[in-house]
Amino acid sequence: MTITELAPPLGEPLTLAETKAHLRVETSAEDGLIAGLIRTVRDHLERQTGLSLLTRTFRLYLDDWPRARVIQIGRGPVQTIEAVTVYDAAGMPVAVDAAGFVLDGQARPARLILPQQPLPGRVINGIEIDFTAGFGATGADVPDTLKRAMLLHAALLYEFRGAVSVDSQPAAVPAGYDRLIAPFCRRGL
Repeated sequence: MTITELAPPLGEPLTLAETKAHLRVETSAEDGLIAGLIRTVRDHLERQTGLSLLTRTFRLYLDDWPRARVIQIGRGPVQTIEAVTVYDAAGMPVAVDAAGFVLDGQARPARLILPQQPLPGRVINGIEIDFTAGFGATGADVPDTLKRAMLLHAALLYEFRGAVSVDSQPAAVPAGYDRLIAPFCRRGL
């Protein structure tokens, strides 16, 4: 199973103004740096949790249908299923009628059951599922706890901005960060 992002988010969960207020920065001299830190902490948090903070479209690639018919989607929360495509033996895409599907988009991972699951003709990535995931279109839709974790992380990275290059970020996470994001992380046995 592979998931790719089809389009980047249209914004960030944290605004430049609220991040600068948290950092107590009053000038615009480091706006570019701070904007980069916002992207870095969002990306780090999304990788740690498997969440998509702002709504955007992804594609899930599968080699075959799961035996139990329940498709697990490792990026969430899933809002909608946009399209399901199966490739036949000739490599031609065939749209699957997803009418009557059952989606539990809030589960971790999200779960999807399709009424029809035609066999793919391609051995690798023969199935594509396009879906929209995220809490909402703006930072106002993102849980406050996650925004707080991002602000703490941005502050730590800002404090050590000269010691660690931008390419090597995130170099560390602040104390308390793991406790803030823990309820949003997937657990496995």
